[in-house]
Amino acid sequence: MVSLWPVTGQTGLELFRSEKPLAVVLDLILPKVSGRELCQAFKNISSETPVVVLSAISEVVDKVLLLELGADDYVTKPFSPRELTARVRAAIRRQRKSAATTVFRFADCEIDFKSMTARRSGVAVVLTAHEFKLLKYFTNNLDRVLTRELLLNEVWGYNSIQPRGP
Repeated sequence: MVSLWPVTGQTGLELFRSEKPLAVVLDLILPKVSGRELCQAFKNISSETPVVVLSAISEVVDKVLLLELGADDYVTKPFSPRELTARVRAAIRRQRKSAATTVFRFADCEIDFKSMTARRSGVAVVLTAHEFKLLKYFTNNLDRVLTRELLLNEVWGYNSIQPRGP
């Protein structure tokens, strides 16, 4: 997490380009470049990065304008830190779900869910259909703890799992 305060709009733009943040909490009143301009610039550079505006300006017209410029949410001051955190997390979840990419990349691995192919260091990896379903479920739920029961129900399609016993 990168956080600098006070920061100019220009510094914020440079940080956005260099750090490629997971999400941005943006105040509208900044020196040199306005928050409105910054929001638009962020979305032009990376439309998938969620931007949550945090501002003392509570006029509906301003909120609508920012949402039309690409902001994903708008929180007015004073605010609850818990609410702000929840809204940022929700924006990240929405972004991940709406990212309709069929290719998922991590480290030296690439998984194409549409063509059901996987590669590691450029070399094909053979996976079964269930292994692809499992990988897809993992990639769609990166920030969740997934239990065995949940995986068996969601990936294998079991309705309920009976506990193992003697």
